Amino acid sequence: MKKIRQQHLRKPVTPELLVSPSSQDGDLGSECPEDRGNWTGRLDFLLSCIGYCVGLGNVWRFPYRAYTNGGGAFLVPYFIMLAICGIPIFFMELSLGQFSSLGPLAVWKISPLFKGIGMGTILIVSLVAIYYNMIIAYVLFYLFASLTSDLPWQHCGNWWNTDLCLDHHIIKTGNTTFPINITNTVSPSEEYWSRYVLHIQGSSGIGDPGRIRWNLCLCLLLSWTIVYLCILKGVKSSGKVVYFTATFPYLILVMLLIRGVTLEGAWKGIRFYLTPQFDHLLSSKVWIEAALQIFYSLGVGFGGLLTFASYNTFHQNIYRDTFIVTLGNAITSILAGFAIFSVLGYMSQELGVPVNQVAKAGPGLAFVVYPQAMTMLPLSPFWSFLFFFMLLTLGLDSQFAFMETIVTAVTDEFPYYLRPKKASFSAVICIALFLMGLILTTEGGMYWLVLLDDYSAGFGLMVVVITTCLVVTRVYGMKRFCRDIHMMLGFKPGPYFRACWMVLSPATMMALLVYSIIKYQPSEYGSYRFPTWAEVLGILMGVLSCLMIPVGMVVAVLREEGTLWERVQQASRPTMDWGPSLEENRTGMYVASLVGSQSPKPLMVHMRKYGGITSYENTAIEVDQEMEEEEESMM
Repeated sequence: MKKIRQQHLRKPVTPELLVSPSSQDGDLGSECPEDRGNWTGRLDFLLSCIGYCVGLGNVWRFPYRAYTNGGGAFLVPYFIMLAICGIPIFFMELSLGQFSSLGPLAVWKISPLFKGIGMGTILIVSLVAIYYNMIIAYVLFYLFASLTSDLPWQHCGNWWNTDLCLDHHIIKTGNTTFPINITNTVSPSEEYWSRYVLHIQGSSGIGDPGRIRWNLCLCLLLSWTIVYLCILKGVKSSGKVVYFTATFPYLILVMLLIRGVTLEGAWKGIRFYLTPQFDHLLSSKVWIEAALQIFYSLGVGFGGLLTFASYNTFHQNIYRDTFIVTLGNAITSILAGFAIFSVLGYMSQELGVPVNQVAKAGPGLAFVVYPQAMTMLPLSPFWSFLFFFMLLTLGLDSQFAFMETIVTAVTDEFPYYLRPKKASFSAVICIALFLMGLILTTEGGMYWLVLLDDYSAGFGLMVVVITTCLVVTRVYGMKRFCRDIHMMLGFKPGPYFRACWMVLSPATMMALLVYSIIKYQPSEYGSYRFPTWAEVLGILMGVLSCLMIPVGMVVAVLREEGTLWERVQQASRPTMDWGPSLEENRTGMYVASLVGSQSPKPLMVHMRKYGGITSYENTAIEVDQEMEEEEESMM
């Protein structure tokens, strides 16, 4: 055994036939691109992942999904789906990124035939980044509007209000003697959102965007400027910003929670939020909703987790980090539900209506219901500012991840040209996405935002994640993948992870995909129904990300030589330089296969193209086989 190891570590003698003149003239190491860099602090990676996963969906989607799907009983399928689908896929993404130190495109050196998965991921993330930053622009708008002694959506009587406007003060005084019919009325906060912020009355639909709302346009420009400044130096700058943006929301959330539970009627809302209805567990819809919440809340498939992990050191304990982030994300969602529904309970008591009549999800909660609830509190501008500042920090973390994913993916593909100019390239990407998002600042921009939200990361994202899981476990090989993790962490994943990766996670996501297709419903915004052409456009957005996979396959096959089947086989194998990025971390079969290492680049190109194998790689494989036999004999 020792003899083989010594032979394996000897300096290789390269056949002169395979060495090009260019490789003889100088050192290949001088041709290496600029270093990617790493996280500069211990907690940079962990806080970035927490900030990425804990986003707006924890505040405005989870509480609503919980109370509509069985209240407290919803937590049963939620945590089961977290164990089956969330944690395993989360750990898989982190493992791929950390092992290779590559972004969502270059990581497909693991199997070039499926590089289209990375292309589909970048397309999805780009579309999401466009409209997600528009939501941050709305938050900035409300944040600035809260810097006043009286909130502008507190009363009727403004130029944007209609005759249907009725504020809660009149309702409360009217309940004593003259009951008021509120069925055909609109709250001041709702008219402020739709008629002042959006000015949606200036558009007749998605085909009539109307004029640009310059105040929204400036807020969008500001949000892109903030994002650019924070990712200017890549993870070295964003890794420091998250120390504030990932932790401060928890302080505000606790403040809102304490204020909420001390309000009169708060327990009415909390009881409505958590009262278990176990009969709901017999419905397949509840389990699907739980899986969807896990799927989107953790941000799997968007490439952010893989990108962040690619900047780790090779032996970072991502196994521990996986459980910290996923469980922390779940607990945050539950706490946010308490903070939201305690205020909604107070609001329902003030208005004299049931909680289910004031509870909403999505933008309706963030920009209509909760702002209205803030007007009922003493020091309402203060609480409003805190709420929207919390939303701002929650949103920025996720946007950092989206942008870092796009920039890292492209710079890893062209490291010699783009990595030294990463700051300039980031600026180009931000400007391009800002210009594409200008349509969202028009009077009909909300219709486009809803369309992007419904289709950009729908079934296309599920197809990407399912394919990734299948390629890693079936094409690359479960045994091989577990050995790679063993190299990094010092232990192999247990039966729980292997069972989820092989069967449970793909089957669950396949069920999600089928369910989303069967239960497909056309997009709508309030009473507005989208025209057919808009639906087709939305579906094409989802289909396009899926089409990247076969397109990538065609390109990979055309680059190979031989018969069609030989090309497919060659393209499905890992490239010669697949593996850890640093020579010191490359052991076993990965020794001397890195560009600029002991195995010269021309030799690697030759062996890759013609399917050969070097004597050094052959020796490494023999060493690995002997090591496996020793381990099996000891067990």
